[in-house]
Amino acid sequence: MIREEFLRLAAAGYNRIPMACETLADFDTPLSIYLKLADEPNSYLLESVQGGEKWGRYSIIGLPCRTVLRVHDHHVSITHDGIEIESHDVEDPLAFVEAFKARYNVPTIPGLPRFNGGLVGYFGYDCVRYVEQRLGKCPNPDPLGVPDILLMVSDAVVVFDNLAGKMHAIVLADPAQADAFEQGQASLEALLEKLRQPITPRRGLDLSRPPAADPVFRSSFTQADYERAVDTIKEYILAGDCMQVVPSQRMSIDFKAAPIDLYRALRCFNPTPYMYFFNFGDFHVVGSSPEVLVRVEDNLITVRPIAGTRPRGATEEADLALEEDLLSDDKEIAEHLMLIDLGRNDTGRVSEIGSVKLTEKMVIERYSNVMHIVSNVTGELKAGLTAMDALRAILPAGTLSGAPKIRAMEIIDELEPVKRGVYGGAVGYFAWNGNMDTAIAIRTAVIKDSELHVQAGGGIVADSVPALEWEETLNKRRAMFRAVALAEQTPQG
Repeated sequence: MIREEFLRLAAAGYNRIPMACETLADFDTPLSIYLKLADEPNSYLLESVQGGEKWGRYSIIGLPCRTVLRVHDHHVSITHDGIEIESHDVEDPLAFVEAFKARYNVPTIPGLPRFNGGLVGYFGYDCVRYVEQRLGKCPNPDPLGVPDILLMVSDAVVVFDNLAGKMHAIVLADPAQADAFEQGQASLEALLEKLRQPITPRRGLDLSRPPAADPVFRSSFTQADYERAVDTIKEYILAGDCMQVVPSQRMSIDFKAAPIDLYRALRCFNPTPYMYFFNFGDFHVVGSSPEVLVRVEDNLITVRPIAGTRPRGATEEADLALEEDLLSDDKEIAEHLMLIDLGRNDTGRVSEIGSVKLTEKMVIERYSNVMHIVSNVTGELKAGLTAMDALRAILPAGTLSGAPKIRAMEIIDELEPVKRGVYGGAVGYFAWNGNMDTAIAIRTAVIKDSELHVQAGGGIVADSVPALEWEETLNKRRAMFRAVALAEQTPQG
């Protein structure tokens, strides 16, 4: 960008202006760039493997963010460089977030990647309570105590092009500051200089070691209590209260490794469409989610229900047999069709009439430890609505709650022993240009105070078998615990 263009955009009323440079990065990886530029609190790394098999084109490295928004219940706190600069008690935190984002008036610059900054972080499962007043405050204890919403103002990012082996470094300049254009140029040059420096050596992950046994975990449920919860849900279904409920259990273990080593192991063992590493300072969120919650891109809404699970086979023939078994399982098909209908209904609430389409129906996607039945629903965002309206309509996904959704969540409140927190919420970004991309926070670890917590559940319908439902939760956490074992075996330093 030349100075004249910068001044023109400032005169047009934009209060943040992206400045960017492009450079070859064929000797780097997204992970090495993260470690060189961003390995500090309030930073992040986002990557993607489509269908569990093909790397997505872009990876996003978020440099340490100076401004962070946190919400606990209805209390909003905004910090800058670790010092609180605003504090509010608000009726609708989601409306506050949208108004906060609107403070940043950022132009769309031709040639930049589709994401070049925005609000990045998560909306926890319990954000649904801001929308559905009937649910009230979560009645369960909250031993983790993490924010219900945590969003970082990401104003310095590197977007890595995995196809071309190049990267875009992007910083937001504030034209109200003296010498803003020169400061932006200097910031970009400083980033490039850091990239030229060698990476601090890290110990390799020893893949030759035999897999460690699954660690003994502390659960929010005993197996007997979980199976009793399944039976209780089946009684509610028989009584006509609901058609499906998705309970979950939280599994906790001691964790002493570097969180980034867990991410390294997870991206090796369980590559998925949504891989993320967040360093929030006092805790980390590390995940590899297979499932989009809701994406809005150029006013096209996408949701992608996943329901129906089998473990992976040892051979291709075994995989095919398991696929056939999964697609012929009446219980799994009924559950999936129910969630397609729920996805269509949720999407339709914020879509133009007649625009909702089922573009994929019951295809199989394979991941490292499991395979799933997947469908795809799209709709055109209704005129006058925003990505936040789509989030309001869809969070939490039916695959993490049930149907009818509100009654299912009431039953979850009754049966689960702890507040869900990050689990089942939305992880991703709201871009400056109005687009949004969020994953469901599943296959996700929260690391805090030298403990790692991962949560997993499954959809309960009328003919669910309690012992099999317990086993499904164990299958879904297996890749995470395998990654934990590898990270723990890696010498630190």
